[in-house]
Amino acid sequence: MSYIDKITTVHLDILKEIGNIGAGHAATSLSTILGRKVNMNVPRVRILSFNEMIELAGGPETVVASVFLRIEGDVQGNMFFLLPLEQAARFSEQMTGTEVFSFDHLPYSELALSALSELGNILSGSYLSSLSDFTKLSFYPSVPALCIDMVGATISAGLIELSQVSDFVIVVETEIGEDVESSTFINGHFFFLLDPDAYEVVFTSLGVPLHG
Repeated sequence: MSYIDKITTVHLDILKEIGNIGAGHAATSLSTILGRKVNMNVPRVRILSFNEMIELAGGPETVVASVFLRIEGDVQGNMFFLLPLEQAARFSEQMTGTEVFSFDHLPYSELALSALSELGNILSGSYLSSLSDFTKLSFYPSVPALCIDMVGATISAGLIELSQVSDFVIVVETEIGEDVESSTFINGHFFFLLDPDAYEVVFTSLGVPLHG
């Protein structure tokens, strides 16, 4: 029986609560860095095919700024931090406070790219630290890999190993929103994806092991 078949609605609800805890800590860190309110919430936890996940992030040909991290420690997994190019530029400007950035054309500013990488570091560190406190497990993020590319290429590259053992993934989706002066609401995505073997470790640590 696949690990996917052992997942119940109770397990999905627990993953959503874990995601909300991580998102709350990450949002606080992000708001502190930017000096303005940023919201992060977990609207849902779903079992999706890889193609469905790509569509959720905007479609395969949508160009985004992405930060990818590998999670090691007691459990393993992946993190994706995806932002529309306009939002990525805004965050870079607010973090550096030096100039106006754009990711519409090459060459990209090294300062802006560095700021986004650091943003990924801070978000992932804050997110995983809160999860570690909650589960009493150790989570360690790798050095972030930053790229400006299409969603399809970005996510596919990060899921090569996982695709060898499953056609589906449990997606803890976190929406990132910032209220801006124009009254628009720009959304980004933060995906937390555990490797198949990690779910048994996490759920056992919380007293709700998988069965089957």
